[in-house]
Amino acid sequence: MKNELVKSLNDKMQKTVETLKKEMGSLKAGRANPSMLDRIQVEYYGTMTPLSQMANISAPEPRILLIQPWDKGSMKEIEKAILISDLGLNPSNDGSAIRLLIPELTEETRKKLVKTVKKMGEDSKVAVRNIRKDGNDKVKRAKKENTLTEDDARDLENKIQKEVDKFVKEVDKIVEEKEKDLMSV
Repeated sequence: MKNELVKSLNDKMQKTVETLKKEMGSLKAGRANPSMLDRIQVEYYGTMTPLSQMANISAPEPRILLIQPWDKGSMKEIEKAILISDLGLNPSNDGSAIRLLIPELTEETRKKLVKTVKKMGEDSKVAVRNIRKDGNDKVKRAKKENTLTEDDARDLENKIQKEVDKFVKEVDKIVEEKEKDLMSV
């Protein structure tokens, strides 16, 4: 039970960190990054479809994203989806591709993004701590049912805490790197 529990909790914490990295990648940092469009869903023949499954998305220049749909008939729907998204970008359609100019970030926008990044980091740390709580509850239950000794339970709780500390440090590092990235002009 011991190793399986720690491994299971470790996997959950790893997924939390991966989700944070993905969310951080979708934040616009004044530089064009195709992952900024990962959350965009386009209504395509009555079905909500991720933009990445409908087009080739590239960054030919540092501040421009180029979207080349495989079906040219879907251009209007793609434009509409970008306009209604929370990205605040204006698509420019030339008939065969859509260009998105990523504006330079103002100091105020950078500070707002840093606040958002810190909140995302804090949410991730809360998620990791909740995973720890679930693990500790399982340990207490096993101790109560006499399937774990006092010493084993204490050792297991210490292992769980070490994992939590490791993942909290990793979240802090990710947040710090994104913060530096956002504040660099």
